[in-house]
Amino acid sequence: MDDQAIHPPAQALAQARSVVVLTGAGVSAESGIPTFRDTMAGLWASFDPQQLATPEAFARDPELVTRWYDHRRLGCAACEPNPGHLALARAQGELARRGGSLTILTQNVDGLHTRAGAENVVELHGSIMTWRCSKTAEPVTPPPPPEPWPEFPPISHAGAPVRPDVVWFGEALPEEALERSFEALQSCDLLLSVGTSSVVYPAAGFIELACANGARTIEVNPQETPISSIVTWALRGRSAEILPRLVAVAFGAA
Repeated sequence: MDDQAIHPPAQALAQARSVVVLTGAGVSAESGIPTFRDTMAGLWASFDPQQLATPEAFARDPELVTRWYDHRRLGCAACEPNPGHLALARAQGELARRGGSLTILTQNVDGLHTRAGAENVVELHGSIMTWRCSKTAEPVTPPPPPEPWPEFPPISHAGAPVRPDVVWFGEALPEEALERSFEALQSCDLLLSVGTSSVVYPAAGFIELACANGARTIEVNPQETPISSIVTWALRGRSAEILPRLVAVAFGAA
């Protein structure tokens, strides 16, 4: 992507008062975190991830499910935020200093946006770094990485298996996360869709809601997606390369 193409969306970012950024698996992949299906390697190669990421699988074999999720938790903890994460955190701070705001709506469960220094992060699918009692929903703190849980499944003080605080297939997205998302989308004047396929709802419909409210839109993705034809600007490339350039042009070199 040439430098000239970055200037109009960068100017829109610099002038925006309320920005929403929707991030997907492509942002995490830049940090070396495997996609959902790519985690099925080694000892897990014979398993179907969609058969492990359900309430039914957890009820049937909580040991197996929690072992897989702890394997993924430690894998996420071993990765670091990439330049794309850091650029979004910087943009959030720059806009806040100008009286604006930037809300990150992420479909990722790895916690890397927060580790990069971002605030106001809405985790639509929960977090693999936090766990809770399957009976009471009370938070249960896992051992600090790289330590695994000492037993599988972990058992809470209430005597019930502990589960990762993520959204499984067949479960609804957290009500609070949806409320915060819709509130941000209804008031934003700029939306960025970064590293997401734009096929999983309700997140795939966020762009339409933002457009209906008059927001301009930017897509950052190596490939075309279903929203590419309706966004204001489509920037082709890796998020870890484009986001730092976008933020540098918008706010100056860091």
